Amino acid sequence: MNEKVKQVLNSIVEKFKSGEIPQAVAMACFPTPDTPSSHWSFTNRIIMFLSGTGDARGYRQWKDADRFVKKGSHPIHILAPYFKKETDEESGEEKKVLKYFNPVPVFRFEDTGGEKLDYQSYEIPNLPLKSRAMEWGISLKLIPGNYNYYGYYSSKRKEIVLASPEEIVFFHELAHAGHEKIKGHLKSGQDPLQEIIAELSAQALCRLVGKRTEDTTGNSFRYIERYAKKIKKSAHYACLYVVSETEKVLNLILDGQEVIS
Repeated sequence: MNEKVKQVLNSIVEKFKSGEIPQAVAMACFPTPDTPSSHWSFTNRIIMFLSGTGDARGYRQWKDADRFVKKGSHPIHILAPYFKKETDEESGEEKKVLKYFNPVPVFRFEDTGGEKLDYQSYEIPNLPLKSRAMEWGISLKLIPGNYNYYGYYSSKRKEIVLASPEEIVFFHELAHAGHEKIKGHLKSGQDPLQEIIAELSAQALCRLVGKRTEDTTGNSFRYIERYAKKIKKSAHYACLYVVSETEKVLNLILDGQEVIS
């Protein structure tokens, strides 16, 4: 298996080097519901995710969706900007000026009851290697997508949250979980090297389990290139830089055994 993993990794890295990257095709998300949080700022969505939910709304918004807030539930608070119109003394032009942020109470979906929402009918696809996540005590959860994210791995809650049915999205988060098992812990936030390892692993896993990659290689290249720039390397060199660590992650996922080098 080691030799096969190496061959696949080398083929991906060489494609990045030679420029044989197919036209990037956007991954298909689950149907995008018009939930209030899909229009929130990135910061407010992070607050929501850290609170353990993919859907949070105000009391009246839940009522409009034919759901009710359960008795004894406590809200989380997002930040709403307050703007005030002011006139520029020099130009005389009127403009909006941000003055402060107001805390706004919202309630998690998990703290409500009532009618089912459309996205609750989504089913977790029969993903390859899903059994590996279950073996590691990691649960899978679906959330509505909004094109700003496709999934995430929560180390604290031991769950992989998906907003896309694409295998490569699941593989990316599974790679984060495998990398964590090897390292003992991962750095918080979007660490460039961790993201490159996860995406390179995901692209390799697609090939190793026989999934079509024509529509995802371009996306992976753009993803890795974006993080490679943060460490001032090319996508090709960044992949070479982490290929050894990536191989360990792949072998752990495929064999269930950590590779000791």
